[in-house]
Amino acid sequence: MARYHIETYGCTSNRGESREIERRLRDAGHHQVPLEEADVAILNTCTVVEKTERNMLRRAEELAEETADLLVTGCMALAQGEQFRESDVDAQVLHWDEVPAAVTNGECPTTTPDAEPVLDGVIGILPIARGCMSNCSYCITKFATGRIDSPPVEENVEKARALVHAGAREIRVTGQDTGVYGWDEGERKLPELLDRICDIEGEFRVRVGMANPGGVHGIREELADVFARNEELYDFIHLPVQSGSDEVLEAMRRQHRVGEFREIVETFDSRLEHWTLSTDFIVGFPTETDTDHDRSMGLLEEIRPEKINVTRFSKRPGTDAAEMKGLGGTLKKERSKAMTDLKMAVVREAHESMVGTRHRALAVEPGTGDSVKCRDGAYRQVIVRNATEHGVEPGDFLDVEVTGAEAVYCFAEPVDTRGEPDRAVADD
Repeated sequence: MARYHIETYGCTSNRGESREIERRLRDAGHHQVPLEEADVAILNTCTVVEKTERNMLRRAEELAEETADLLVTGCMALAQGEQFRESDVDAQVLHWDEVPAAVTNGECPTTTPDAEPVLDGVIGILPIARGCMSNCSYCITKFATGRIDSPPVEENVEKARALVHAGAREIRVTGQDTGVYGWDEGERKLPELLDRICDIEGEFRVRVGMANPGGVHGIREELADVFARNEELYDFIHLPVQSGSDEVLEAMRRQHRVGEFREIVETFDSRLEHWTLSTDFIVGFPTETDTDHDRSMGLLEEIRPEKINVTRFSKRPGTDAAEMKGLGGTLKKERSKAMTDLKMAVVREAHESMVGTRHRALAVEPGTGDSVKCRDGAYRQVIVRNATEHGVEPGDFLDVEVTGAEAVYCFAEPVDTRGEPDRAVADD
C-alpha cells in the first residue's frame, strides 16, 4: 500500500477532483501522510496566470526533490504539460482520473476487511471478494489482503439487488482480482456471478473491475460469451499486462505471459463488435533491459488499448523487488516518457475516431460546471455540457452524438433518434 501526499491549487473544480482522487486511494487501502513520509506526491495544478504557472513549476521541482515519485495533474498539466518536461521536472503528467492507478505502482487495489456495498450517487460499489491468488514480487498489497476469500454467489447477487433497489444505475464489481473470484473453493465463479447480476430486474449497467490476465485466461471464452449476451455489462475489461516481455513478467512473478494476454484479447475481439481494453504497464522494473522495453512498446502499438495506465517502478518496502538493484532514475524517466507519448497517441486516435458516431449512454455523475459525465456501452467517457439545458442528470439513459474529442474523453450532444429508422444508435 502506498503512502501519498497531495497538494491542490486553483478552483473548486480542482479541489473536487482531488477529493475524488483521495476517495479512490482511500478505498484502495492507501494512506495520506505528510510529505516527508510519502512514497509519492500528487500536485494538482492551476494555470490561471503566468505567475501561477511559474509557481507550479517551482513547486513541482521542489516536490520532485523531496519524494521518490511525483504525479502532476490539473489544469496546467493538461494544457501545458510540456512545460514540466521542458523544465526537466522528474514527474509523470497525468489526467486526474489516471492518478489513482498510477499511485498503486501496479499493485492490486485493496479494500478493507469488512468492505460492504456503497451507493455513491447513482454508482453502486460492490466488493465481491477480498485477496488474490498472486505473489507479485513488487506488490506490498498481498501482505494486507492475503489469499482470495470469496463470499457465495447468492450473497453477492443479493447485495447487487439491494444496490439496484436503492437507486444504483451503475454497479461497479470490484476486488483485488475479480478474475479469480471463487478460486478459494476450487471454482471459477465470475461468469456465473455476472450472469446472475444481469438478471436482476431494473435498468442499470455493470462494470467489471480489475482482473489479472492469469485468472481470466482459463475462463476467457466463457467470460466473453457472458459479455456478448448481457447488454447490462459494459463491454469493458481491465487486464493489467504490466510488461511486453516474458522475462520481465517472470521476474515480476506474474501468473501470465504475453501470449496468454494476446489470447484473451483475441477471444474478446471474436465475441464483441466493439469493446474497451484497459491495461497497465510498469516501466523501469529492475530487470528491464532496452529490449524488454522495446517489447512493451511493441505490444502497446500492436494491441492499442483504449485506456492505458503507465507507472514508473517504485520500490515498496518488504517486497522482493525492493532488494533488486534498480535502474537509474533518468533511464526510467526516458522510458516512461516514450511510453506515455505513445499512449497518448493511441488513446487520442481512439477518441477522435468516435466523432460523428451515436451511442446509447448512461449519465453517471456530475462533471465540471454544468456538465455531466456519461459512459457509452463500452465504458468510454463522454461529456455532455449544458446539462441543465438538455435536462440531463445522473441516472438518465440517453442517446448521444459525439461532437468532439480530447485525449482521454469525448464531448457529446443528446439526440432524439425517433423518426430516424435508418440510423441506429450503437450500444457499444
